[in-house]
Amino acid sequence: MAEKELTITPDRKRARCITGIDGLDTILNGGIPRGNAVLITGSCGTGKTTLSLEFLVHGALDDENCLFISVTESSIKMLNNVVPYEFFDDSLIDEGKLMFVDMPDIYDELDILNKSEFSYDEMDEIIDRIEEYVVKNEVKRLVLDSVTNVCFQLKSEEKIRDFILQLMKTLSSHGCTSLLVSEISPEEPRYSLYGVEEAIADGIIMMGNLERQGDLLRTLQVVKMRGTDHSRAKYVLDLTSVGVLLVPLLKGGGLEE
Repeated sequence: MAEKELTITPDRKRARCITGIDGLDTILNGGIPRGNAVLITGSCGTGKTTLSLEFLVHGALDDENCLFISVTESSIKMLNNVVPYEFFDDSLIDEGKLMFVDMPDIYDELDILNKSEFSYDEMDEIIDRIEEYVVKNEVKRLVLDSVTNVCFQLKSEEKIRDFILQLMKTLSSHGCTSLLVSEISPEEPRYSLYGVEEAIADGIIMMGNLERQGDLLRTLQVVKMRGTDHSRAKYVLDLTSVGVLLVPLLKGGGLEE
């Protein structure tokens, strides 16, 4: 049997999912490689949800179907709490370009809402249900906020690894670029709570807080991103009504003018 020829796609030709966040697209040399599953990780209050939602809004504005899966709080409450973007239009939701699903509703449909631990079969059912949403609605961008809270009910590292790996493979197989929000404490020495997520993910965007002259600044750093060269510098992040703004953080702790 003849050997299958291996085709390597040069970085410059890899199709990109333009995030619409100018600073981030510049850091990534044009955006996230299509189909990548990216871990958005950081402690509380670092802007993970806001950045993820902006990623979806820009996709919807660019005529892509986008899905936000909220695990811990209702979508309505989440939307009321994020920065009110000037470019956001309710018609994106009305037209089905920007969709919201609450994970507890999926659990309820699968009759596992009150279970403290999910079995492998139930884990597969969750992935299958997410895949149904993606396929039926031709979703090209997806955010799961947060993957950490789903993993709370998987318990073992082996099961967590299998869940994340299967979910990422499933989304990628449908050409869906995904952001998986991961919550860690400020003192956590690694990029994810369980330590397995970071090894599997195609990319890691680390978000944090930095104290400077009495102020608490939000920061962003792309730790890894498969399929593209990228800056590994740390940036100061500002959440504004016109979107996420990024300014390089100088080594001395100051901001680039």
